[in-house]
Order: sequence, then C-alpha cells, then structure tokens
Amino acid sequence: MKIEPHQIPIREVVADYRDSDEEGVVAYGGKLDVRPKYQREFVYKPEQRNAVLHSVRHQFPLNIMYWIENSGGNYEVLDGQQRTLSICQYVNGDYSINDRYFHNLTKEEKDQILDYELMIYFCDGTDKERIEWFDVINTAGEKLTPQELRNAVYTGPWLSDAKLKFSKRNCVAYLLSNDGGQLISGDTIRQEYLETALSWINNGEVADYMAKHQHDKNANDLWEYFQNVIAWVRKTFPNHRKEMASVNWGELYNEFKDENLDAKKLEAEVAKLMQDEDVTKKSGIYPFLLTRQERHLSIRAFNDKMKREAYERQNGICVKCEERFVIEEMEADHIKPWHEGGKTIAENCQMLCKQDNRTKSGK
Repeated sequence: MKIEPHQIPIREVVADYRDSDEEGVVAYGGKLDVRPKYQREFVYKPEQRNAVLHSVRHQFPLNIMYWIENSGGNYEVLDGQQRTLSICQYVNGDYSINDRYFHNLTKEEKDQILDYELMIYFCDGTDKERIEWFDVINTAGEKLTPQELRNAVYTGPWLSDAKLKFSKRNCVAYLLSNDGGQLISGDTIRQEYLETALSWINNGEVADYMAKHQHDKNANDLWEYFQNVIAWVRKTFPNHRKEMASVNWGELYNEFKDENLDAKKLEAEVAKLMQDEDVTKKSGIYPFLLTRQERHLSIRAFNDKMKREAYERQNGICVKCEERFVIEEMEADHIKPWHEGGKTIAENCQMLCKQDNRTKSGK
C-alpha cells in the first residue's frame, strides 16, 4: 500500500465545493469526490460538526484524513468525509456557529480558517490492500458495513449506477421488493440491498462480481436480474408473509427458476407448516418446500424431561444396537419421523446412542 502525507490548506480543499443530489459532493477544484454519488447520507450531528470548526479556529490538530486516487487521476475521500463536509458547509454558509456564519467573520478570522492545513494521506494500492486499510482506519465512529468497504475500492460508472438503483431511500429496488409486502430485510442507505442483490447474482461472491464489472457503463444486468428474482418470488409464493424477508431468494431462484412449480399447492403447504408448532424457523419453510431438506425448518427438539422419560423407559438401552449407555452418550430421535406426521412429544421420543442416531440421520 502506497501512502504519501500532504498538508493541504482548507482554502484549496473547499475550492469549487458543490453538493448535488444527482452528482454527490465534490471539492478541491472539482478533483475530490467527498461523498461518491448516491452513497449513504450520514452526516455529523450539530455538536460534532461544531467541534470540527472549533478545532480549526483554535489551531488544534484534526485527525488524519485519507484520500484514495481513482482511475481518472482524481481523488475520493477514504476517511474524513464528515469532517470535510463540516468544513465545506460552514465556509459555504450552510450553517452558523453561535449565530455567526462564515460571511459574518472578519477577514482575519476567515483567513485563519482558510489557511489551516489539513493532514491528508494519499493512498494507492491493490483492491485487497485498499479494503484492508479502509477497515483498519474505520475502527472508530459509525462502523462501516462490509459493502461500504467494497464500495470504497470498486468505484466507477457501474457502482454509481448500482447505487442509484439500490442505495437511495425509496430507490427502485426498495420500492419493487416492498410492493405487495417486504421481501428483503436491510437498509438501503447502509448498502444492504446492494449487497443482497450482488450476493444473489454471484452466489455470494460479491467482491468478485464488483471487480469484474467495475468499469461497465451501467448496472443494468444486475437490475434486470433483481427484477427477475422478485417477479419469480411473487409468482411462486403470491401470498405475502413477514417471514419472507429473511429468505435467500436469489439462491432459490438460481436453482429452481426453470422448474414448473404449482403456486396453489405450495401455498397450501406453506399455510400448513406455518401452523406446525414443531417448525421453529418459519422462514425456512420456503427453501424446504423447494429442496425438501428438513434442516431449513429447525424442527423443535425434545426437551430434557422428554429425553429422561424415554431413557428410563428404555432402561438406558439403545433401541438400535441394544447396548446400554449413560444418558449423556445418547441422543433423542423421533420414533415416527416428523415428515411422516410424527410430533415432538414424549410419546414419540426414543433414545439412540450417538453413533446410531447420526448414522440414521445421515450426519
């Protein structure tokens, strides 16, 4: 990782400062991307913002800031976004401190602020080095999400377009997935919708997909895929339930999108399983119905009282190998399997030695 220290006066940093909903925030003569397009809109509270200017006016040192050089020869703020915004907004006249705006200050007071030198490190390196370094320097304050760390590295036209679709409040991805009931959990501003879509389309390999498409002109492929997933979910499971927001729909879509599924039959099974008290993970009903793997359901386990009752009834003898064991060496098993209608009740409990139970369960 290449890191070079620079002392840059505030008057140079705030030059050509612009804040636009469409273009993000730029400064430093148009060469610094303070907040990349459509990045989350977190800002300092007034007392935090005022503390930054207090430090500047009293010539106290501010923490080091980090800029990263992008492929176009310009810079993006890697760390120090809120401090930079606080300074730019004050000089721009967006807020006052003790009822004094920047334009109310004397020339001497203005120059004192504008001549203050910020310690800024210019950083460059491989994608992996950038992510690791970004993670290290953001250990304080509001912790960045893994996707926000990736966004700091894979900047470009593709990411700008992806953020427009997935990372704004009430963005099209949010509106689509909530039309008729919420299908995705998470916060668009914290990049969780974008991370979900990327995980879906590339089987969990988010950074790999971003690296491959970093310099694409737009994110249309990702958006089209996302729309297809949501449409498939609505068609396959038309009756919305709150548990649907916790399902990995992309994984199911990738595997089952070409199968001829009976939505009416699936709905009847969903309704039945939702009422089954032995199914402790209701969101797992959806992957279970497509894969028929019971692990998705987290079937209710026998409690200690049931286990002890079955153990004593069997005199500690495993019903498979007919050997005697202490209870700690045994595990509870359904006599009549759950998928055949067996319930998790004392009368349906039997104790097997661990080896026989795991062999029976295919573990």
